[in-house]
Amino acid sequence: MSRVPSALTDLLADAELAAFVEDSRSASQQSPRELGAAATRAGQRARIAARPPGPVMADVHDLTTQGGVPVRLYRPDTGPHPLLVFLHGGFWTIGDLESHDRACRRLALGAAVCVLAVDYRRAPEDPWPAAVDDVVHVVRWAAGDLPELPGANGPLLVAGDSAGGNLAALACLRLRDEGGPVPDAQVLVYPNTDLTLSQPSVREKGAGWGLAADDVAWGAEQWVPDAVRRADPAVSPLNAADLAGLPPALVITAEHDPLRDEGEAYAARLAAAGVPTTHRREPKMIHGFLTLDTVSPAAAAATDRLFADIARMITDRTAPTSLRASAGRCGPKCRTLSGVRLRS
Repeated sequence: MSRVPSALTDLLADAELAAFVEDSRSASQQSPRELGAAATRAGQRARIAARPPGPVMADVHDLTTQGGVPVRLYRPDTGPHPLLVFLHGGFWTIGDLESHDRACRRLALGAAVCVLAVDYRRAPEDPWPAAVDDVVHVVRWAAGDLPELPGANGPLLVAGDSAGGNLAALACLRLRDEGGPVPDAQVLVYPNTDLTLSQPSVREKGAGWGLAADDVAWGAEQWVPDAVRRADPAVSPLNAADLAGLPPALVITAEHDPLRDEGEAYAARLAAAGVPTTHRREPKMIHGFLTLDTVSPAAAAATDRLFADIARMITDRTAPTSLRASAGRCGPKCRTLSGVRLRS
């Protein structure tokens, strides 16, 4: 820890996170742009293999939807729980059911939900809109009363981190426009909402904070090769003309994240459109904290707060009994957990 500059330690949530960021700054390694998708995936798999396994579940099993999309169901115990469809991050190019297995197990326990993780198609082999198509299909499939999903009972949520947050937002927009079923809530964790990467935090935090803006740009290029299309609302939800009628939203951002401003801008637009929205910026935190719980106690605590937020969304007595019925009807309400008030 002594080699970590004191200024960096002061800027980050704990010494362990500062050491992690300093290591990323000093490491000599090739970028995803230099490596390509296959080698970047191999490197991620090696890092995952070195992590401790996640907590034991009552049941974890893989299955395939009727439309052919691989999914994994996590049940924290044998009782009934709401179902949360989870979409992993990874620049739309890396990540799979294994990359976020520990996170999904912790999410199932921490938020008291059944988690349905989606192994959506990735770029460059399957560019946009393949991943969105897969997510929309899985939400529609999961909304049925399915014996394949034992224990899933109650509200249906969709959630994702980073590129997965982008897919969750896009799926909600499509389901609203195509007649549903619209999820009962959406959880967007440091989401990509602007694939043009034109927000100020991309420049301010795009190097030296764990996530490089050029890595995000590379992923966007793989997923949406046409540069002009990256501004299209069908890939950049921040540019959607109308956000009314979307499900209640929880949006979590991080202070030292190049995606911070686009996530916060999307939260503000949701609130302005009358979507019940809760936003929190995690101070002194970086992108990707959902999978950094073994690295940093502060990252683990931030993840625990996220899980508590999700549980609160489901059980908050101030919310209507049916969150689905509330979407688009509750008026312009927005709570704040961080002192960043979006709308009151």
